Amino acid sequence: MHAPPIQRLITELSKLPGVGGRTAQHWPSTCSAPARRTPSHWPRRFARSKLRVSPARCASTWPREPLCRICQDARRDGDLICVVEEPVDVISIERTHEFAGRYHVLGGALSPIDGIDPEDLKITELYARVRDGGVREVVIATNSTTTGEATALHIAAGVRELAPEVAVTRLASGLPVGSDLEYADELTLGRAFAGRRAL
Repeated sequence: MHAPPIQRLITELSKLPGVGGRTAQHWPSTCSAPARRTPSHWPRRFARSKLRVSPARCASTWPREPLCRICQDARRDGDLICVVEEPVDVISIERTHEFAGRYHVLGGALSPIDGIDPEDLKITELYARVRDGGVREVVIATNSTTTGEATALHIAAGVRELAPEVAVTRLASGLPVGSDLEYADELTLGRAFAGRRAL
């Protein structure tokens, strides 16, 4: 799933004390974050690996080429864009084998309290892709957190204003598979009811 430079970076990260393979997969997105969100001291090898990785133009994922492997794949539906917060979210969605479109990685979520405003994310680039035409649906797959929800609402409003004909959808949320109702919180259960469908 990973380009060779990313795999080398993950391998080096997993050598750090207390860092496993899954945790190491989340850290490359931190490395490519704006300077004020990146810790100031990193091991030398980590820094060398970071220098070999640059975001792709298409979705801000991690290849060295201008277009990532997903965007280079002619079998993918270019009319369908899935918006995620971080590159690791692309990997999570790809593992489902349910999405056949292309991605747009924002590089985080809106959080005014942390100083992360719309201009700090790749929202303008997303609007440019919509403005260029050929997009029929934007699927917003930001996290189900306060910042993720605020980001989703901001993007939805912007896309609707820019291109009213483009459908804007949000990933469904609700009860996880295998869970018991008694352990579900009110918000999760409420969303499950709101998103119910016919059997």
